[in-house]
Amino acid sequence: MATPTRPAAPAEALDQARADWDALVARGLSLDLTRGKPSAEQLDLSAPLLSLPAGDHLTRDGEDTRNYAGDRGLPELREIFAPLLQVPAGQLLADGNSSLALMHDCLVHALIDGVPGGKGRWLDEERVVFLCPVPGFDRHFDLCDRFGIEMVPVPMTADGPDMDVVELLAAGDPAVKGIWCVPKYSNPDGTVYADETVERLARMATAASDFRIFWDDAYAVHHLTEEEVVVRDVLAACAGHGNPDRALVFGSTSKITHAGAGVAFFGASPANVDWRLTYGNGRSIGPDKVNQLRHAQFLQNTDGVRAHMAAHRELLRPKFDAVQRIFEAELGGTGLAEWTRPRGGYFVTLTVSDGCAREVVRRCAEAGVRLTPAGAAHPGGGDPADNAAARGDQAGPRGDWRRVAPRPPRRSQPALRHPALAAVLPVCGRSRAGAARLQRRVGGKHGGGVHRTDHGDPGRGLLAAAEP
Repeated sequence: MATPTRPAAPAEALDQARADWDALVARGLSLDLTRGKPSAEQLDLSAPLLSLPAGDHLTRDGEDTRNYAGDRGLPELREIFAPLLQVPAGQLLADGNSSLALMHDCLVHALIDGVPGGKGRWLDEERVVFLCPVPGFDRHFDLCDRFGIEMVPVPMTADGPDMDVVELLAAGDPAVKGIWCVPKYSNPDGTVYADETVERLARMATAASDFRIFWDDAYAVHHLTEEEVVVRDVLAACAGHGNPDRALVFGSTSKITHAGAGVAFFGASPANVDWRLTYGNGRSIGPDKVNQLRHAQFLQNTDGVRAHMAAHRELLRPKFDAVQRIFEAELGGTGLAEWTRPRGGYFVTLTVSDGCAREVVRRCAEAGVRLTPAGAAHPGGGDPADNAAARGDQAGPRGDWRRVAPRPPRRSQPALRHPALAAVLPVCGRSRAGAARLQRRVGGKHGGGVHRTDHGDPGRGLLAAAEP
């Protein structure tokens, strides 16, 4: 994150800022920056798709893509994306147009059918909890909210989610069933997961035997520099630590070819792939293989994807450079804001003074510039610091995370079953020692109950331990 170093601007600059604001409003702009939408120029890079497939409609194996069958997707397309998503081609499914839809379906099937290695349906559990690195992707949080899954925020660090917190929470209660992860150029702060973070996710002890990592590799090939950042292979790491079924990998071509008209991918262990096919075949007779064939013909091979993304980079990088240049010129040295310098992905995060983000977003809308709602990168839309003005914010001082708590679930919530889970939430992001001290303070045995004290206030609730 860029940190201002020059002295603050003089007070008389305020009049000039107000004049600039009035001039901006008078321009009558209409800009929508709420989502990472490709420009028309980027979409034009994939214009040849619209005239494909060329010739006949047969795959290399002679299958007619216009007909039924082929529930795993085209082998030639899976082989193109297997190295990019770090999934063996035999364990990679090419599906419809939306990776978010695949995540939705996996949650639904886990709830109503259970998953390999589990003891039954998640729906039959008293509670289902997901760990949510913050800042994170609001659509992940929307899925949890839709199905009444409790969300526990976990602070992000420069290396990914705070693994001291993740390990303590995952081991502390069998209700903790999963974690959301965007491992490369994470939405919204551009974080890249360190190798050790991936290893700890793969080997950590979990109280739930059916714990799942929802590995949303949305920006696997979306580099803004010539450096192609590589994140450790999560499937191989999980298998190496004896947890082959732990990770579910998702990806798509939505920001590679045509947004909303691409191909989504699901990668996992053989057991998880069979699970996905068993229940997925009940909702669809098969994916759009004609679309998959046109993608295979257009991209041709893995190097073809890399070359295509280099063309995207040539269009995108000047825009990111302009943002950095303007932020530095207008905000550098003022003490008013900090911002990220991502190496890939689609987002720059602007962090303003505490308590100002919602007003910044409101004023931008008034000037015709729509931003993602302040707080969208937090479960329930509640940013306790109210300082994330654009897509999300870097984790603030660790003590601030005492004010972050899960959004109240739709169904009643009993006392937490393990004091470790309750102890860490009020100090989320602090050291393990700090969590241990609080746990000792409230009683290290299982006799004390732990109850919510949020009183229905989303994003403000804390967990307080009741005396035995």
